[in-house]
Amino acid sequence: MLKNVKQYVKVERFRVGFFTTVAVIGLITGLILACGTDWTRSVAAHTSENPALPTRPAVLQESFAPLAERLSPAVVNVKVTKVEKAVFNPREIPEGPFGDMFRRFFNDNFQLPNQQPVKGAGSGVIISEEGFILTNNHVVEGAQEVTVTLADQKELKADIVGRDPKTDLAVLKIPVRHHLPAAQLGNSDQLKVGDWVIAIGNPFGLTHTVTSGIVSAKGRIIGAGPYDDFIQTDASINPGNSGGPLFNMNGEVVGINTAIIPNGQGIGFAIPVNTAKPLIPQLVKDGKVTRGYLGVNIQSVTPEIAAAMKLPDDKGALVADVMPDGPASKAGVQRGDIILAYNGRPVQDSHDLPAIVAESPVGQEATVTLLRNGEKKEIKVTVAELPSDNDAVESSAKPEQGKWGLQLQNVTPEMARQLDLQVQGGVMVSAVQAGSPADKGGIRPGDIILEVNRHPVTTVEDVTRNIAGNNNEDALLLLVRRDSRSLFVGLSEKQ
Repeated sequence: MLKNVKQYVKVERFRVGFFTTVAVIGLITGLILACGTDWTRSVAAHTSENPALPTRPAVLQESFAPLAERLSPAVVNVKVTKVEKAVFNPREIPEGPFGDMFRRFFNDNFQLPNQQPVKGAGSGVIISEEGFILTNNHVVEGAQEVTVTLADQKELKADIVGRDPKTDLAVLKIPVRHHLPAAQLGNSDQLKVGDWVIAIGNPFGLTHTVTSGIVSAKGRIIGAGPYDDFIQTDASINPGNSGGPLFNMNGEVVGINTAIIPNGQGIGFAIPVNTAKPLIPQLVKDGKVTRGYLGVNIQSVTPEIAAAMKLPDDKGALVADVMPDGPASKAGVQRGDIILAYNGRPVQDSHDLPAIVAESPVGQEATVTLLRNGEKKEIKVTVAELPSDNDAVESSAKPEQGKWGLQLQNVTPEMARQLDLQVQGGVMVSAVQAGSPADKGGIRPGDIILEVNRHPVTTVEDVTRNIAGNNNEDALLLLVRRDSRSLFVGLSEKQ
């Protein structure tokens, strides 16, 4: 019996040991396989033809509050009072007995004043401790009175010391008894698409509103003028923000908020501060900006033009016309030349050239690299001063023409052919003075004057003679050709 028990215990010990050994072996095998699987995947990840991009947690600004608190004192509210012609619409008179009575009174007795005050508002940024403020030209243009409200709600009368309509910039000056908090001007060329920016301004009269966003694009051309080079941002910009600063995360001014798309959301435009920096000293000193001038009309080289002219690519600015007696004409630049570089700076398209030339000191000799009939040439041009719009009208117009605000030139057969004009003779309007009778009457540059007071004209001298012989000195009747149609336009000095 005892012998049987010992044998049983021996068998049980063997069985437990066997199964324990099997379990341990299985566990070890599983671990080895598992380790093999991970190692294989690791090798595959490192040897894949399309490895995953390295990632790291995005660093976001927790709060803009410290930055906004530091920068807001340099931002001001700009209020302006302008005088505009009063306009009354009789259709706004209500119907009914009261409306009938008011309408009879209006017809018999009511006279509107010729002018009425109109108020507007915008923003600005203090750029010096002495009280100079940078804003938009369109905020203060035509202003009779400008008032600046500081961050502490103190109101001060401001003087307009300089304006530049071409870039829509203006500089104001307020009297100061102590140093003001001035913003630091940054470097807009260093901005990258995707960089954080904040805008501070006075949208809809709500003072010191702070909005944030990113730089959506750079170098935007929106048709505002020859020097378009806007920063596009999705930081909210609304009416009243105009003239206010766009800051980077270092608290530096990188742009001046200027334009919006009325029906767009998250689309605002700012003038790069690097455009403003070289102009500010001129605006402070002279009240205006002096720019270089070549005297050429240019256009972009399209792929179709490049193919027709057998050009290697579509880069450069195509000279469409050369102004008589201008710097380019005197230097030998010709219609059809492709300007490739100016003083060694490449000209990628027609938009590049005006800004580059404008920076040139007047009287300096510049080197223009151009392509003519497939051959590269270098021509020396002495830069002249770009005339202002008003100067251009007054200098080229006879006294009789200047009264109406017209700049005219004869339509030559070559010009008619180049511009595809369906007229024989005539006089082209090359410029219209802002606010003149011609401007108010709706005359546009490019209109062809065919008749003056029902008398046909074919030269500028014909126009001058007919204006001088005009019996009615306060009114003028023109027949103009616009696009493919003719229309009469009446001009009046009393408009």
